[in-house]
Amino acid sequence: MSFELLSCLITLFFLAGIGTPIGYAIGLASIVYLGLAGMDISLAAEKILQGFYKSTILLAVPLFIVAANIMNAGSITDRLLNFCVAAVGRFKGGLGHVNVVSSLIFSGMSGSAVADAAGIGKIIIEMMTKGGRYPRGYAAAITAASATIGPIIPPSIPMVLYALVSKASIGALFLAGIVPGLLMGVVLMAMNSYMAARRGFAIEEPVPLKELPRKTANAFPALLMPVILLYGIYGGVTTPTEAAAVAAFYALLLAVLFYRALSLRGLFRVFVDSARSSAAVGVVIGGAFILNFIVISEQIPQAISAVLEGSDIGPIAFLLMVNALILLLGCILDATTIILVIVPLFIPSCQALGINLVHFGVLVVVNSMIGLITPPYGILLFVINAVTGIPLKEIIHEVWAFLAVLVVALLVMMFSPDLVLWLPRLLGYQG
Repeated sequence: MSFELLSCLITLFFLAGIGTPIGYAIGLASIVYLGLAGMDISLAAEKILQGFYKSTILLAVPLFIVAANIMNAGSITDRLLNFCVAAVGRFKGGLGHVNVVSSLIFSGMSGSAVADAAGIGKIIIEMMTKGGRYPRGYAAAITAASATIGPIIPPSIPMVLYALVSKASIGALFLAGIVPGLLMGVVLMAMNSYMAARRGFAIEEPVPLKELPRKTANAFPALLMPVILLYGIYGGVTTPTEAAAVAAFYALLLAVLFYRALSLRGLFRVFVDSARSSAAVGVVIGGAFILNFIVISEQIPQAISAVLEGSDIGPIAFLLMVNALILLLGCILDATTIILVIVPLFIPSCQALGINLVHFGVLVVVNSMIGLITPPYGILLFVINAVTGIPLKEIIHEVWAFLAVLVVALLVMMFSPDLVLWLPRLLGYQG
């Protein structure tokens, strides 16, 4: 390791350790490297501009964020929740099932775990804890765990970012996330059923079946959004970036014209919040562009590949090692940083070992999402704490069971690539 790279890493970890936002920490550490290496510091700005100009797919990120924020502000999530309560609320642990199913549906619209947790999550937690039906920590824990499904089922902001660094097909990635997302929902609902039976959670009064058609009709326009998105992408009507614009526009039409639940002032607030969130992601992406240039300059991917070739490691062992590393990193880093900064180091090795990049991408995104609920960092735990006031200690105490079943689901995906790749292959994507 060169002195310049060592100085860069020390600066990065020091700044991150004292609470500097990770995007700024990466940028400043990269400038330290460029200065010590005798390079022009303005090269940092050049790499950022080149990266953004060459990556039109990144336009999908702010558009999906806008779509999610419009749905939260425009009562769309409330209508979806009422539909979920009518459909699965009648079973043992009913509101826990509602929590998971609503996340499965909402994931087809937002592409963001944080949007899921902060929007629909707050509402369902209030429903679960009303009258002491469920412990506060349990309601918060299953909400955080189910929110991890959001970026797995398309659309998915993390998969857009992975496509950026790996050059894998975004269409294949979106399709490959559907079965794993459903698997995550199944294991979470199974654990919820077990916990409900073991701890004697109350059974909700079932919504009469005759009301189900009315509640379905009320939520039907919102339920159409995933269908429109998937048809647009896989029917050849839109690119993934254009589909993101369609999602934002469709959410706006529903909230303003159909449901009449969003005022001009509310829409302005949506745009301001979306701009802030997009800027925060953009800063991290910009820092990653510079850091990736440094990584290539130091020939780190080649060094990793040489070590792997020398140790005669197989694909399964490699995947186990990488996923263990990402699980550990997920405790302290956010998913965007992992995907943009850490994952590119392993792409050449995946290609050398014959590992399908779409399969690897799904594993990385699922793993990164599990990191969002892994103590001590677990950003979703902090989001739930911030929007509900439920103490972190209570949330962490309850989250371990859901964390365990999600890791089991990850292992199933790892050892069964055909399960992940079945749908993309069925629809004509190679791999």
